[in-house]
Amino acid sequence: MPELKFSVEGAESVPFAAAPAISLKLHVTNSQPDEIIHTIALRAQIQIEATRRRYTDAEKTKLLDLFGEPDRWSRTLRSMLWTHSSVVIPSFKGGTIADLHIPCTFDFNVAATKYFRGITDGDIPLNLLFSGTIFYALPDGTLQVAPIPWNKEARFRLPVQVWRTMMDEYYPNCAWLAVHRDVFERLYEFKMRNGIPTVEETLERLLAAVKEAVVQ
Repeated sequence: MPELKFSVEGAESVPFAAAPAISLKLHVTNSQPDEIIHTIALRAQIQIEATRRRYTDAEKTKLLDLFGEPDRWSRTLRSMLWTHSSVVIPSFKGGTIADLHIPCTFDFNVAATKYFRGITDGDIPLNLLFSGTIFYALPDGTLQVAPIPWNKEARFRLPVQVWRTMMDEYYPNCAWLAVHRDVFERLYEFKMRNGIPTVEETLERLLAAVKEAVVQ
């Protein structure tokens, strides 16, 4: 029966995809090098291990919405689920490299997006928890099926610059903001009533008005 080991060799932005994604270079090895692996249907749960790095004062400020005031971080700072992903790994013997594509979003209602935006430099500690099914052959050619044990995992420190580069490629000089439809309708009505050409300029005028009111 195969005894698989997983590790992540690197990460890069996936170019020209339908939606933003990061590709993790997943190295899979079998402790029995002569055994034929026909296919692996692999699933991965990807967690951000937020407690496994240090944070600058600037990062703590940007993460206020996520974890609260820094003096509460001993209770609020915790690992969080980023996403799930899956890949079908084709036949190999000994070992292989597979691309595990991680879907990403610029939606700031998603906790992982808030976290990535708040990190200014360095790495983001990830933990990949694996499950799935292995299809392999016995020496006589008989096809066998076995589950991937639940204790299979791999840690990886993702350079935050990979995420930033990916978002710059898909959303150059832009941020994605989701609001309730009634809020959007009110904003758009204000834009039209005041003859403002773009939504961006509408927001700038509203922010300036709020700032002026606060100063007064």
